[in-house]
Amino acid sequence: MILEPGITIAQVYDTLVGKIRSYFKNAGMSKAVLGLSGGVDSALVAALAADALSPENVHGIMMPSEFSTGHSVSDSERLAASLGISSETIPIGAIYNSAIGAMEHYFADGRWDTTQENLQARIRALILMAYSNRYGALVLNTSNKSELSTGYGTLYGDLAGAIMVIADLYKLQVYELCRYINRDGERIPEHIITKAPSAELRPGQKDSDSLPKYEVLDRVLHALNEEGLTEEDVLASFPDREAAARAIKLRRSASFKVMQIPPMLTVGNHPLAPAFKCI
Repeated sequence: MILEPGITIAQVYDTLVGKIRSYFKNAGMSKAVLGLSGGVDSALVAALAADALSPENVHGIMMPSEFSTGHSVSDSERLAASLGISSETIPIGAIYNSAIGAMEHYFADGRWDTTQENLQARIRALILMAYSNRYGALVLNTSNKSELSTGYGTLYGDLAGAIMVIADLYKLQVYELCRYINRDGERIPEHIITKAPSAELRPGQKDSDSLPKYEVLDRVLHALNEEGLTEEDVLASFPDREAAARAIKLRRSASFKVMQIPPMLTVGNHPLAPAFKCI
């Protein structure tokens, strides 16, 4: 795992838990809500929130679509039970189909693209914000630094929230922190940690369809973000030049999204967002 000098995984955990707790105290809030996808990012955020705010103050919402795998909900249910947080399932299929029907002239050609994918993400944000307004809970964002660095997220969808909890952690760091949380027993189900990551916004989707492998991507991003290497340096030094070039291109195109994200918790000295958005 890539960590900045002098920072241990235990310190990363303590920092995030402490900053979540401080953020809610300063906001005069005690309750949090987040979407549980069955993936490792939302699982980590749920665990950190439960430890920071106590489980009874954290609520998870599973929002499966027709593209969600069966284990997305079952893994999330196991996670919620393990952490002791409340949870519920609200399928988004009916809302999605209604929205597509209302805009049917946009989709008359039958072409599938990110429009349909982003619509699903924004429906999920709609549900989370409805819960937030109704019950006075802040929405926790679950995007990581690898995704943010490459624009792998939907504005006003899965990039929405009151605070970005793991936005300063690369994907490989997310896995490492999950392992740390499980150091004394399985709090985050093992299947969540070991299965292939996917946004599940289209049939058979995997993160690797849109991104280089995280083992390569995170190294490239760390070299650019933390080590201060130029794009030319990275291209010259990385064995997989094609993957490095792909990561660089994605990073260039992501800047407009980074400027619109919620406040993010930081654990290092090189956050992506402008200084006024970092906590």
